[in-house]
Amino acid sequence: MADKTERAADTMAPKMDRAAEKTGAVVADSVITTKVKADIFKEPELKSMAIHVETEKGVVMLSGFVDSKADAEKAVRLAKSVDGVTSVKSAIKVK
Repeated sequence: MADKTERAADTMAPKMDRAAEKTGAVVADSVITTKVKADIFKEPELKSMAIHVETEKGVVMLSGFVDSKADAEKAVRLAKSVDGVTSVKSAIKVK
């Protein structure tokens, strides 16, 4: 019986490690998204509701509408400055 339990534990350990890695990535991505949104929200000239932020594996994707090219560039700079961001892709459009 103990032998079966050990074998089951050995079989399950790698699966649990992979699940933990995925969960960790999701948590990290959600933290990055929250920080980027907070930084954008703090900028008075950026309309935070008009910029959508998503993060996957450290890559931040920005989309939405802003009033000027300078605003779009500022949103990208803010996103790049957040810890954990590996790159930023922007689909922000100027109205």
